[in-house]
Amino acid sequence: MRKEWIARVIVIFLLAAAIGIPAVGWWKRSQGIVIHARMAETGGWTPENLTVAVGQPLHLRLTSDDVTHSFAIGQSDQPAVEVKPGEMTEVTLTLDHPGKYTFYCTRWCSVNHWRMRGIIEVTGQQTTPEAVEPPLYILLGLDIDGDHDAEVVPAQMPSALRGAQFQNMVAAVYRSREYYQTHSPVELWQALRSEPASQPLADQDVWDLVAWIWQSNITPQELSVGQQLYTANCSACHGETGSGNGVFADLLAQPDTENHSVRQTGQMTIRPADFTDPVHILSASPAHLQGKLLRGGMGTGMPYWGPIFTEDQTWALIAYLWSFQFEMEKLP
Repeated sequence: MRKEWIARVIVIFLLAAAIGIPAVGWWKRSQGIVIHARMAETGGWTPENLTVAVGQPLHLRLTSDDVTHSFAIGQSDQPAVEVKPGEMTEVTLTLDHPGKYTFYCTRWCSVNHWRMRGIIEVTGQQTTPEAVEPPLYILLGLDIDGDHDAEVVPAQMPSALRGAQFQNMVAAVYRSREYYQTHSPVELWQALRSEPASQPLADQDVWDLVAWIWQSNITPQELSVGQQLYTANCSACHGETGSGNGVFADLLAQPDTENHSVRQTGQMTIRPADFTDPVHILSASPAHLQGKLLRGGMGTGMPYWGPIFTEDQTWALIAYLWSFQFEMEKLP
């Protein structure tokens, strides 16, 4: 009798556990996962790796342990939310496609701010697998880490407005979107300089024509989006005017200072690129610049933005960078 009673107790216990453990897990998920935000130097996001089933609501409770941060999901329309010290910010996400999503901070809190990233892994079956095409710089076989200095640069900033008067001298092949994405301004200048139709033009006139062709491949909407992305994500290092003098530029240029003492090989930094420098920038194609943006600059401190920006956003940001080299008017 005693053995039978013990057996019944064990069975009841196991049944309770089978019901109770999932219920506890559900209760915790329904209450929300607490995520702490700290500056990257002192920990970043904790936890920084989350897992959720596709289509299942993910409840998060966000708080900061030091300064005000923010929380955003890369390649998503989900708006960024502020994460303040001593407060809880609640967010519910429902991700409908399996894969890995990057969450990150959009508030520049320190020189290593961009390292505040985490991963949400969404599990489940992909009904129709999407074909992923490699980035253009890979398809073109570009060496985005190699030196590329322009052999010739304009005497003054090229003007798209001045170049418009020569547009009838340009063959259609040079005005295509494909040509724009895959060639540098210097390559276009050299090609136009060798064309019989543009032989009468002065060198600066050809540069103005290059500016007009570049502008004809960029819409005002792209410039507007690109400016917003640049201001939010790039200006702290590269500066508002693109000259490499952002508020963190000096720290990035001194990798051996106390702020960088914990850096390992491959994490050292250099002064941010100067987008107003024609020797360096006019020799780069949009595909080259997009490659740097997607993958980052190995061993330079340039962050990788591939998991953060959509394809259209990368081209919009690259479009805005050309405003540091060319005087471009708004298109009608």
